[in-house]
Amino acid sequence: MRLSIIIPVLDEAERIGGLLAALQAWREQGVEVIVADGGSRDGTPGLCVGLADQVIASARGRAAQMNAGAATSHGDVLFFLHADTMPPADAPTAIAAAIAGGADWGRFDVRIDGTHPLLRVVERMMNWRSRLTGIATGDQAIFVRRATFDAVGGYPAIPLMEDIRLSSTLRCVSSPACLREQVYTSGRRWESRGVVPTILLMWTLRLAFFCGADPVRLARRYGCGP
Repeated sequence: MRLSIIIPVLDEAERIGGLLAALQAWREQGVEVIVADGGSRDGTPGLCVGLADQVIASARGRAAQMNAGAATSHGDVLFFLHADTMPPADAPTAIAAAIAGGADWGRFDVRIDGTHPLLRVVERMMNWRSRLTGIATGDQAIFVRRATFDAVGGYPAIPLMEDIRLSSTLRCVSSPACLREQVYTSGRRWESRGVVPTILLMWTLRLAFFCGADPVRLARRYGCGP
């Protein structure tokens, strides 16, 4: 099994170096690292040169960037990692074990970096809800067999909730491997907007999405739309 890590980035100069430095030991073991840039203006792509096997330019948007990275990768298993998320040191081994055990796809438990006590509640609810529903978020670092990813058409071309839509589709193929090893993701989204307002906003957007709301309008409400 060869693992390809795909990292979508947009203006991540402050963070991407630390993440890629942590992945170098894996590269020495044959793990492929691909950075898909969506038009950064802060020099992010240049910081990735030499620390990734490929640094590619893509249309902006996580779905488009992750699909572009997948298309240029060579691995049998794809591991989608956000630039502000640090995987556990044994992630390749954990993924290999899950795949060898018959999993088509899966995700990790998440730990949110931050001291606010409500963040502990948020992360526990995310992990519990994921186990209950079989739905994963990008913060939980989704991995999937390439053949399965290709069979479902990759990430849908929507500007928000692409991870929810993909995992909903993958759930129809098989249940996810919900690994208890933790990825550490940045709490900047909650810290910048306030923990409670962010929780309420995400619940509102997710409910609207499941009720059929236009993802483009939801992305604008979230602040990442055109």
